[in-house]
Amino acid sequence: MADVALPRPLKTRSFARGLLTGTGAFWFVVALLGQWAFFYYIAAFYGSSALSGDFETWNRLQALGRTPYVAGDTGGNLAYLTHALGAGFIAFGGALQLIPFIRKRFPTFHRWNGRLFLFTVIGLSLSGFYLVWIRGTSPSLEEGLSTTLNGVLILAFAALALRTAMARNVASHQRWATRLYLVSNAQWFLRVGVFSYFVINRILGNDVAFTDPFIQAWTWGCFLVPLGMLQLYYMARDQGGALSQSTVAAAVFGWTLFMGVGIFAFAMFSQAIITGAPMGLPG
Repeated sequence: MADVALPRPLKTRSFARGLLTGTGAFWFVVALLGQWAFFYYIAAFYGSSALSGDFETWNRLQALGRTPYVAGDTGGNLAYLTHALGAGFIAFGGALQLIPFIRKRFPTFHRWNGRLFLFTVIGLSLSGFYLVWIRGTSPSLEEGLSTTLNGVLILAFAALALRTAMARNVASHQRWATRLYLVSNAQWFLRVGVFSYFVINRILGNDVAFTDPFIQAWTWGCFLVPLGMLQLYYMARDQGGALSQSTVAAAVFGWTLFMGVGIFAFAMFSQAIITGAPMGLPG
């Protein structure tokens, strides 16, 4: 049968859709590598301190304005440790939920890992409320409020992901689960964004500080921006024309490069935290 040439608009739309899908896959691969590097940091830093009982090493994070270890506060220190180790599971196990190959070939693992993921994020949200409003670990009221909103979104998206899974609405479940994955990793996005901001500005020769407006805004942007980018991706894929799909693909690609800079910088910084080497902001 002779090949039938597609009309130019259809060719353009097909190319734009492929570009959008490709940049989405590129983002996920970069995020996956960054998440698993984050898991290594948590396991090596918090896991080793838990085994040795040397919780005072947590205060190496003073370089970031935090002193998580409080002498004599056994309950608070254990809550912080549980919160940190739970974040490690979210980084490692949560990403596995989004891999199509695993969902299709290992459905039983996908279901049980998903249940564990839901249990963990709900627990982390509740412990996050405790750490912010009772233990007072947030350095500012603004960050405490943003963390609280993030926790509320986690609980809401967890409920919606569970409800759609129970209703066997696979397409809707996957979308709510992806939203849940993003907001559950807000603290990772926070670090990635801050370090990318510092590196890029240092390269450009600009002075930077933790009081910069971007840093303040990013306490909210670390979960609202990923959600916004995901929604744009869905809208472009579902009902967008070639122009909108190409535009969103370019935005996703730029967002991925921005993340990549922060992932690399934070990986270098976190290695210094693990080893106890002298630390400074990237630049």
